[in-house]
Amino acid sequence: KHIYVDLSTQTLYAYEGKTQIMKTLISSGRWGRTPVGNFNIWEKLRATRMAGGQGADAYDLPNVPWVMYFHNDFGLHGAYWHNNFGHPMSHGCVNMRPIDARELYSWVDAPTSKQPGTAVSICNQFKEPDTCIQDNAIN
Repeated sequence: KHIYVDLSTQTLYAYEGKTQIMKTLISSGRWGRTPVGNFNIWEKLRATRMAGGQGADAYDLPNVPWVMYFHNDFGLHGAYWHNNFGHPMSHGCVNMRPIDARELYSWVDAPTSKQPGTAVSICNQFKEPDTCIQDNAIN
């Protein structure tokens, strides 16, 4: 299992082997940069509160659904507060339509003592089926 996020087209792809499981529009970082690199899901939460930013940029969102953290506090999750997918709208997380986030959440593997969680690659550009172009990846 592997998730790819193409920042240039604001599109998420999910693959199991060479089979595409999902392709959907997302919203990545506008007010904060979505980190480019290769990660693994480290935690799944059915829902959680997300808060941060400061001043006019502050946010406090209860019950953010279908959260899949992949790097520190950056995650893939449902977004009920906008419907502007296909355009950067977040503080760095990968926003998804709640219906898509729920489907992805049920497919994604959380880490176990024997294996890491599902792989996540954040790409500046993605070319199907598995070419992830990364400029200035953080890892």
